[in-house]
Amino acid sequence: MALTAIIEARGGPEQFKLVDLDVGQPGHGEVRIVQKAVGLNFIDVYQRTGLYPMQLPHAMGMEAAGIVDAIGEGVTHLKIGDRVAYASQPPGSYAEARVMPAAQVCPLPDGISFEEGAAMMLKGMTVEYLFHRTTPLKSGDTVLFHAAAGGVGLLACQWARSEGITLIGTAGSEEKCQLAVMHGATHCINYRNADWVDQVRSLTGGKGVDVVMDAVGKDTFEGSLNSLKPLGMMISFGNASGPVPPLDIGILGKKGSLKITRPTVFTHIGDHATCQAMAKRLGEKVLSGDVKIFIGQRFALKDVAKAHEALEARTTTGSTILEI
Repeated sequence: MALTAIIEARGGPEQFKLVDLDVGQPGHGEVRIVQKAVGLNFIDVYQRTGLYPMQLPHAMGMEAAGIVDAIGEGVTHLKIGDRVAYASQPPGSYAEARVMPAAQVCPLPDGISFEEGAAMMLKGMTVEYLFHRTTPLKSGDTVLFHAAAGGVGLLACQWARSEGITLIGTAGSEEKCQLAVMHGATHCINYRNADWVDQVRSLTGGKGVDVVMDAVGKDTFEGSLNSLKPLGMMISFGNASGPVPPLDIGILGKKGSLKITRPTVFTHIGDHATCQAMAKRLGEKVLSGDVKIFIGQRFALKDVAKAHEALEARTTTGSTILEI
């Protein structure tokens, strides 16, 4: 049996229930993991509220790290006793142990702790595809990144610095802006006391940025388009403030033949080989010291509702984990 956080109805953090579930044996292509730490992400909020619907009741959570203690037939890249980490479907990581498909479970290097592994996979592989698999980016390019002091943002700041890319961040306080700059942002704009679109234009000599990476959604979408240079790329990869409203595609032409895409990490990691390559590059960045995993909040599994309250209130910095 394993203590597991589930929801039986959509709604707020109060919907969480802690139950003991039988973990069972792994089937073909599956592994059983004794989990040591669990990562929290905004996609968990979307699933809990029903923005991303799923069949209920359901265990929650997309990311964790632990040790393989049983392997099903057909699994060749892992063995019993391996340290592993993952960020993948299906939800169910808010648990002491679980059985899950092995294809997206990745070896965790010895030099990376379980807490770091649990905190880095979804956010880190998101940053990996944003910088390497979505649009060509090279040293000297300029990126606008919203929520630069969040879990994904702080990794993006460091990643950009390691690649020679100028990153202009936005954040909601001077303290958060300082944190983003400490982690590698070239500039950070406090959107609560400045017109951030004007600031971006000023910082780029009126040209605009090559790429916008926007997981905020509704509140920043129009300003993000207005921050791009002609032929720039808008990467909309989240909806923290709500879904982006319907778009008249003709506006992209009027604003300078802009490009737009709405990627997800799960499309990228759906291929086993790609997922393992993304995790390998992420691990190398962390082991080299180019990227450090900042864990700003820790909660016990039993306090998962409190963790979600903090996440939704946007009072968190860096990554948030559940301790098992």
